[in-house]
Amino acid sequence: MTKKQHIETILAQAGNRSDDEKTGAVSTPLYFSTAYRHAGLGQSTGYDYSRETNPTRDQLQQALAKLENGDTAFALSSGMAAIQLVFTQFKTGDEIVVSDDLYGGSFRFFDLLTDNYGLKFDLWDGQDYARLTELTKHAETKGIWLETPSNPTMKIIDIHHTAEIAHKNGMKVIVDNTFYTPLLQQPLNEGADIVVHSATKYLSGHNDILAGAVVCKSQDDADLIDHNLTTTGAVLDPFDCWLLLRSLKTLPLRLAQHERNAKAIVADLEKNSAVEKVLYPGHGGMISFYVRDESWVNTILQNLEIISFAESLGGVESLMTVPAIQTHKDLSVAEREAKGITRNLLRLSVGIENSDDLIDDLDHAISVAAKNTIKTTN
Repeated sequence: MTKKQHIETILAQAGNRSDDEKTGAVSTPLYFSTAYRHAGLGQSTGYDYSRETNPTRDQLQQALAKLENGDTAFALSSGMAAIQLVFTQFKTGDEIVVSDDLYGGSFRFFDLLTDNYGLKFDLWDGQDYARLTELTKHAETKGIWLETPSNPTMKIIDIHHTAEIAHKNGMKVIVDNTFYTPLLQQPLNEGADIVVHSATKYLSGHNDILAGAVVCKSQDDADLIDHNLTTTGAVLDPFDCWLLLRSLKTLPLRLAQHERNAKAIVADLEKNSAVEKVLYPGHGGMISFYVRDESWVNTILQNLEIISFAESLGGVESLMTVPAIQTHKDLSVAEREAKGITRNLLRLSVGIENSDDLIDDLDHAISVAAKNTIKTTN
């Protein structure tokens, strides 16, 4: 059959038929071995040492590459390990344009690269393409890093337009696709060169795996990344590879429910007079919203009964985060406020629970906080 398969079929079948010659296992086997025996000098099965290759990791990486329509994928020990791996292609003195609203850990890493390794970073709002064009004319500028939707203010950046400008000046475009996943957005198809995921989030989807992924469009980029990963060694262990491969099979089902729930919650929050503004990019399961009074935040968190106050996203359980004191706490107050990350901003990772239960939980917690304020004022 030569017809291209749909993404749901690719994921459901990931790993199947990988062991047909030996057992016919439908679920891909789990290989724990770190060493592989050779029959003699110059003879190899293709597996020598598990930091370089592992059969279970190979099956996961093949699925990830298909998922993003890339040439080659790499599975890493965390999302931050994936980000670090991508930056091994840059050198002291290189400049990178980065969108100004990102995961706080990315900013922390960029500060480390600036202070200790001499890389330079230019912030871009993701909307002003005249400004981007000027930045790409710098001889030292080698790449553009962006998240879309952005974290946590949900800005959308035009990947295709960004890539057109970047490639005119020989730059790489790297996209963190954690929030939308390849089911909603395939950056490589839009012109990006490399895609990064915190696979801890939607790709694993159960709040029980720490993992990262890098997917390259070109073989040249893949060869460099492969060499650097072999050198640095932050590969994903076999058992987590197996778990992540299993989790990918249900990603389309999970993401559909995340989005249905998110849209129902957005509709409810937009009618709530205690909510100042709702930020939702139109798809996916991530919502940010401002409550009218920052003093309400702790009361809201303490009165949630289904949604958990926890610092992550993309899992089946709904999680609430306060970016100003959690994910983006390392930014200065001025930097946070310039990005709209104020202390009354809450970020909600919508799970797959019943949407009515989630709405009731949110409405109750917010109403308790608002009523307490009224009582205190009186």
